[in-house]
Amino acid sequence: MTKKLALIMMSLTLTFSVLTACGGNVKNNDQGAQNDANTTEKPPAANGEKKVVKIFQFKVEIADALSRMEKEYEEAFPNIDLKIETVGGGADYGAALKAKFASGDEPDIFNNGGWNDAVVWQEKMEDLSNEPWAANLIDATKQQITLDGKLLGMPMNTEGYGYLYNKALFEKAGITEVPNTLSGLRDAAQKLKGAGITPFENGYGEWWILGIHNFNVALANQPDPTAFVKGIKDGSQTFASNPIFQEWVNLLDTTIEFGQKNPLTTDYNTQVTEFAAGGAAMMQQGNWTQVQIDGVNPDLDLGILPMPINDDAAMNDKIFVGVPSNWVVNNKSGVKQEAKDFLNWMVTSDAGKRYIVDEFKFIPAFNNIPFTSEKLGDIAASISEYSNAGKTLPWIWAMLPDGSTQEFGASMQAYVSGKMNKEQLLESFDKTVQNLLKK
Repeated sequence: MTKKLALIMMSLTLTFSVLTACGGNVKNNDQGAQNDANTTEKPPAANGEKKVVKIFQFKVEIADALSRMEKEYEEAFPNIDLKIETVGGGADYGAALKAKFASGDEPDIFNNGGWNDAVVWQEKMEDLSNEPWAANLIDATKQQITLDGKLLGMPMNTEGYGYLYNKALFEKAGITEVPNTLSGLRDAAQKLKGAGITPFENGYGEWWILGIHNFNVALANQPDPTAFVKGIKDGSQTFASNPIFQEWVNLLDTTIEFGQKNPLTTDYNTQVTEFAAGGAAMMQQGNWTQVQIDGVNPDLDLGILPMPINDDAAMNDKIFVGVPSNWVVNNKSGVKQEAKDFLNWMVTSDAGKRYIVDEFKFIPAFNNIPFTSEKLGDIAASISEYSNAGKTLPWIWAMLPDGSTQEFGASMQAYVSGKMNKEQLLESFDKTVQNLLKK
């Protein structure tokens, strides 16, 4: 938990460089479920009864593809019945997961964000250190889900975020360079507005867009993020007195000033759909939106740009890359082996790899899953460019106490609505952490 994140992200950056250079076609077969040597197909149960594997996950953007994968897996393994439930897109997955366990309807496979989230759920998670896929896992993705030397989850993928932008709209407004300073971003927003184009589509109806990804901009830009979080916890540091957080609020103000009129009533789905339809030139999101964007306009020419908090170009010319979540197995499950078999199939079989790259549009967390930037889309290609150049910052929010990000998001929504000023906003962050540490 205390290892330097800078080293982690350096390793991840180097890995991205290797992965981006990889190519290769994913094999197809008539059934679409041919297995690698690492995957052993099990015959149907002798008595004809099926074993049910319940999966509880949060990624709404892959829900449809997961449904197709479910059918394909069940055709290949007739003795297994997958029950996949998705909770996300504005709903609090963490609260829903706790409710599942409290009711006794425990999933066999669920998602865990790692770091502090791994500590919270450690007693419920199976040790997966000896699973066949573990040898192919990218080293930089392991730390956030490893506790006491045990690998407690399978990293879902790697992702990056910043401001996605519509290149055609930038060109229409006469913007020739990607802004990497706050002044440059404001100048670009002004040009877009002058051309009759809404600069930002803000999904601020979602607490996580604010309390996780936006908040992380200031957190990751700290000279030593790990030390800063430690200082926040022991009280030797405060958000209210931190100059980087004070500058970060200026970025939030810029998006409010140049955004659409109803940011607090705009949810994730509306934000992505409006942006994909050309309703705005920029939105704060990542490569997980590629599938939905393609569903609206597959010909959209996209890129990703930084989220600058001041005019230091060297400091701000970076995007944010990390592991969004992990697949974990309930260690009290009655179908642990079947759950493990499914996870192994997903990352070692030809069919599973095809879903990860072609259907989910994931940047794989495994070195045995080849992909090309062209296959994953414009956003992943742009993320790879930043990663190859060493221009990435880590995801830090999961190091804070459980429940912090939800409360941060609520405070930021209050700020957007005008119910808090800048000083009150930053002070609320400090109060949130200290109150949660007392629980």
